[in-house]
Amino acid sequence: MGLKWIDSRDIAIALLEEHPDVDPQSIHFVELRDWILALDEFDDDPNHCGEKVLEAVQLCWMEEKD
Repeated sequence: MGLKWIDSRDIAIALLEEHPDVDPQSIHFVELRDWILALDEFDDDPNHCGEKVLEAVQLCWMEEKD
């Protein structure tokens, strides 16, 4: 079963593994969305993503990185 937009923490963990040296606060939402869509395990409709979803992923990523 692939990652969905609602899986903020799991997406954040995957991004942290994929981009360990990146500061999540430095990423623009357009780039963040592209990186999520590029994850092998991501499997959801690209059109179901909004700013709130990206904010949630970014916050989880920041928490996981600490």
